[in-house]
Amino acid sequence: MPTAKGATVRGTLAYVQSLVGEEALADLVRACPDETATLIRRVQATDDVPYHVLVSLWTVVDEALGARHPHWAEAAGAYSIESAGVQLYGGILLKPTPSDFLMQSVSLFRLFYAPGDMTVVQEDGASAVLRLVNFDPITTVFCRRQVGGLTRALQLAGGTAPRVQHVRCALSGDAFCEWEMSWGDESVPM
Repeated sequence: MPTAKGATVRGTLAYVQSLVGEEALADLVRACPDETATLIRRVQATDDVPYHVLVSLWTVVDEALGARHPHWAEAAGAYSIESAGVQLYGGILLKPTPSDFLMQSVSLFRLFYAPGDMTVVQEDGASAVLRLVNFDPITTVFCRRQVGGLTRALQLAGGTAPRVQHVRCALSGDAFCEWEMSWGDESVPM
């Protein structure tokens, strides 16, 4: 069964609260299916959560906020990396360059989701392509969240003006999901 770390749930909740307030967040949690609401009220950052519970939360949030805040998922991904990601895995994120972040042996994806991985299929020092393997995203919220998270991760690793695009999506009929990204490097004059 696919799982996610509780940090993904807590990051989503924290971002939504910052966006709409504590009362509106409580209303959204109450709108979740009982299993989801019960679990997300008590989840800790390092707990393993069934991925379908996270998808259920994202679905409720997207249905409630998507029209007014169409980029909430991207912003939530960035928020999560900035807060819980740095707190839990600063040594993985805070690298001298985006290339160092992307090419390290430890997979940030695998610390948050199982099974599967996000693999580098191309990297040239100023751009890269990442491919999702052996993981079913189930919802485009996942894919959008990765755009925001990857953008923020590239910034934390010293990349300037990072650009991340989700260019292939398994949910749209492609064989896999892929993200193209490019950045500047503050340590190298451009």
